[in-house]
Amino acid sequence: MNTASTTQPPAPLGPPPLRTPVQASLHRILAVARRHWLVLKRSPHRFFDVLVWPLVDTLLYGSIGLFAAQAAEAAGGTPDATATVTVYLLSGTVLWHLVHQTQISLATGFLEETWSRNILGLLATPMRDWEYLAGVGLFALVRTAASTLAVAVLAFAAYAFDVTTLGLGLVPVAALLLACGWSVALLVVGLVLRYGSGAEALVWGALSVVMPLSGVFYPVSTLPAALRPIAEVLPTTHVFAVGRELAAGEGIPWKELAIATGGTVVLIVLSLFALSRMLRTFRRRGLVTRYS
Repeated sequence: MNTASTTQPPAPLGPPPLRTPVQASLHRILAVARRHWLVLKRSPHRFFDVLVWPLVDTLLYGSIGLFAAQAAEAAGGTPDATATVTVYLLSGTVLWHLVHQTQISLATGFLEETWSRNILGLLATPMRDWEYLAGVGLFALVRTAASTLAVAVLAFAAYAFDVTTLGLGLVPVAALLLACGWSVALLVVGLVLRYGSGAEALVWGALSVVMPLSGVFYPVSTLPAALRPIAEVLPTTHVFAVGRELAAGEGIPWKELAIATGGTVVLIVLSLFALSRMLRTFRRRGLVTRYS
């Protein structure tokens, strides 16, 4: 007698394994970064800030530098002295976009949440503040890398300026500029949380004040005497001073680099302290209703 074989139903699937706290944090950070990448990908006009504007700056300052160098040489200047003008302008342009794109990318990443009225949704999730900042910062780093690479390639192709000639000193300079950009962005984010959309102008205006005082394209000794003490306090001033020394073919000015590092650390601490205070006020006073 044949016995019909019975098919056993598949065992029910259990719940997926829980993530460890570290895995959960990493998942949330990557989710935030991916969210902002999708916003950029689906809005092609946003690439204007990432690629078009930096390339326009490179053409503008590179051409000004080349014209100034040619005019100085025609007036009897030595070739080395006239070439310094172009090198200063191009190296300043490439380095400036490190701090500028970092600050803009991080600050506008947060503004995306206010424009889409998503602040309340973020507060309702288990995501911590630092995880959100890390996710936006990761996206900002990728965006900054793309923008700076485009600037460096154009500077080399159009003006034969190779940023790698700055040598290994470029590594600490780039790291300090990234840190300065993040610090300014954190401060701006805190001000937007505290004072509302009226403070959004600081996203684009804050670095416009810092730029002329930092000696991006020139030594701060050329500034009016009343502004020089203010310029000396800014860590970006000392970072760009190191960049100019490297662009001129000198060695790393260790004293200037140490001052820049110390000033950047102080700026980071002050920015985090200010942001934490403003976040506390934001939650205590229920200011989230501005964005809901």
